[in-house]
Order: sequence, then structure tokens, then C-alpha cells
Amino acid sequence: MRQRSRGRATLAAVAAICAVAALPGQAYGAGESTTYTFAPQAKAVNGAAVNTEAAELKTGSVYRSSIKFGEKLYYRLNLDETTNAYVSAVVVPKRGDKVAYGDGITISIRDQSNLECGSQDARFRSAEYPRPIAAYAYRNVKKDSSICKDPGAYNVLIERESKDTSGHGDWELEIRYVSEPQLAKGASTGTEAPDEWPSASPTPPTAAGDNRRHGGSGYYDATSLTTGEWKDEVEPGQTLFYRVPVDWGQQIFATAGLGNSTLPDENEYISSALAMSLDNPAQGHVDAASPMSYSGKPASVSLDPVPPVAYRNRFASATDVSAMRFAGWYYLSVTLNPEVGKFYGSEPFPLTLTVTVKGTARPTPYEGDAGIFGVTQDDQDMARSGQSGAQAAESRSSRMKLLGAAGIGAGAVLVLGLGGWTLLARRRQAAAATPAGTGDAGQQQPYGGPPQAW
Repeated sequence: MRQRSRGRATLAAVAAICAVAALPGQAYGAGESTTYTFAPQAKAVNGAAVNTEAAELKTGSVYRSSIKFGEKLYYRLNLDETTNAYVSAVVVPKRGDKVAYGDGITISIRDQSNLECGSQDARFRSAEYPRPIAAYAYRNVKKDSSICKDPGAYNVLIERESKDTSGHGDWELEIRYVSEPQLAKGASTGTEAPDEWPSASPTPPTAAGDNRRHGGSGYYDATSLTTGEWKDEVEPGQTLFYRVPVDWGQQIFATAGLGNSTLPDENEYISSALAMSLDNPAQGHVDAASPMSYSGKPASVSLDPVPPVAYRNRFASATDVSAMRFAGWYYLSVTLNPEVGKFYGSEPFPLTLTVTVKGTARPTPYEGDAGIFGVTQDDQDMARSGQSGAQAAESRSSRMKLLGAAGIGAGAVLVLGLGGWTLLARRRQAAAATPAGTGDAGQQQPYGGPPQAW
């Protein structure tokens, strides 16, 4: 009986594995937390006012920090002479904070002589309400340049700029440091940025089946999308995050539309009602749509056409071109102005995201595993199912735990089975060696004798 119970437990564990593997990504329910979701693996780190006291950042790691009003903070990198490095910072002000047009941060990587290698800024601009915004700094090694090429220590500098009339509270930071893979020998990458690309936004096919996908609340749990029209709901003051796999040679188009209000006789005009932003796989800012105005009637806003993903885009001076420099997950974020809730109610508003990824995928220029700078079949599957990166990681962890449990159960069953067969074989041998007539009188025993109690 014990063997049968363990066997059934093992079969149940295996069945559970199959069930988990078959489950589609679950959408986050509307009405859950609208605060920013930081990566749970983020390590706490303090920025330093003096560069010589800066904490070192490790490649492939995520950190959590904060920056005060008017502060300038240093972090440290140790780089070799060949690797392209990217450090991004997501600014997360508290909800209800006051921000102005020019408020934001500038992030830069600098060598020991304070020469700037690469920088970017993140600003709230005309959408003057608090929301997560991101920017990245980079150190790219160029063959024809001696700037920022030496190995050794480099400084990451994050500078906060806020008007005196803005809120003075701390802004939280999520900092990521990633390294770009090395190019394969003989890879054709080009040396000049493109000067033209397709600008006509194609009409995506209507998504088959359930086309509802609820956005995540950070880059970590951004909901995966693919080409199609997706329905969601957004609350006033809420920022929703989505991600779309875009491979080499492919171009992304996106439109966000807000549904009409059902309140009678409301016609309040709100400028900058909806803000939409596009960021690249290193969480560097690509472009932002002009903030959409709203007056209770259906309205939409679209990103300007960006070029297809290409290595050579990095040679452009314009951010919306240079940031389209590698393949991977591209992030869309949408924020609804909290002012909308004052006039049209605090209930969630219907939101539609129309996404198109156009173009045939081309081979990677990198040598070996591209990491986050590539698109895999698993990525495409996640986009179709709507899984976020967090859900995919949780699924993998659950499968590994179940496989471990099933392995232990199967091992226990095997050991018990072998033990039982060994014991039975020994008893049969002992019975065969017993002289005739020594058993119970008048009874012929079956081979091995009567069953024994275990």
C-alpha cells in the first residue's frame, strides 16, 4: 500500500508538471496595485557624493537606490578595453508629488578624467505628473576613437534636476547594468546611420480569441504583447507597462487609445491626458508620443515611426534612431493623467493598444548567446500567450521544483521496489533450501512458502 501511495504521488507530481507547462500566462487583474514594481532581485546601493567613495556596479545586476532634491550621485564601473556597457536608471517619484516640465535626471558614464562617454536624460516635459521615466548611459568602444577606450574604473553620474516649485521628496531609482555581447567575426554591421525608413503605419490584424491583456506595473512584470489590438483598463495616475519582442530588421509601431467617458454632460478638456513612451531592451529611452488631450470622447495617440532595429543605428545623433540599436524586448509604458479622475471619475478607463511589428527577422551580429539583446522562440511564445518575464520566471521555478519533487518520489519508489524484490528473492532462496517434511504437516506449500507479514 505504501508503494502504491508513493507511486500515485509521483504520478500526481508528473501530472502537475505537465499542467504547469501547459498553462498560458495569466493576466494581472484590473484594480491591483498601481505602484511601481521593482525587480525583486534588486540589491540596495547608495550613491556617493564623491566619486572615490562610489559603490561598484556589477554587470547583469539590478540595484535599488534613491536620489534627493538637487543631488548628484556617483556609482562605479570596472570595464575592460572591448566591452560596450549600458547603465539605465528608472526614476520613480511618489504618487502625488509635484513635477514640472524640465524636471528629471541626466545619467552619464565618464572616464577618470571626467570625459563623458555617453549620456541621456529623462524629463517629464509637458506631461507634468509623476510617473516612472527612464534613461541610460553607455560606454561604446569605437575602433576609430581613443575616447573611453582604456580599461579600468569609470564613473556613473546621475544628476537630478527639479524646479524650486516642484516637490522636494526623494525619488526612488532602479538601476541596471548590462554588457553588450561581442560581435561575431566578419559580422556586417555598417558604419553609418540610416537616413530614411518606412513611415507608414500598417493596420494590424485583429487579435484572435481573448484580446484582453492587463499591463504590469514595472519593467520587471511588463505584460508581453505581439502584433494585434489589445484591450485593457487604466486608472487615473496609473502607469501600465508592456513589452514587445522586436528582432533585427524589424520595426515597431504603436498607438494608444482612450475610450469615452460614460458620465453625462461632461466635456472638460484636459491637455496631456495620456502619455506613452517607448524604451529599448537596455531600458534606454527611444521616443515618447506627444501627450494626448481628452474631453470625454474617444481619443488616441501614436508613436512616430522609428527605424527597423539595426546595429548601425547607434551611429545616429538622434535618440529615437540611435536607441534602436539592438534586438530584444522593447517596452511600452502608458500613463493616465490623475487630473482625468477629478472630472471623469476614478473608475478605470477603457484603453486600447494597437501594436504592429513589421519586417522579416535577420540574423544576430553577435557571437554566441545574445542574452537580452536577442529574440528567441520562447520570447515569441511569451508574446503570444501574454506572459510577463516575472510569470515566465515563476513558471520555470515551479517546473524545476516539481521536477525535483517528482525525481525524489520516483527515486523513493524505485528504492522501495528494489528492496521488496530483494527481500522476496531471499525468502524464496531460503524456502528452496528447507528440507522436505519440515513444513506444516499435511500441507504442500507454494514456491517460497506462505506470504509473510512485512
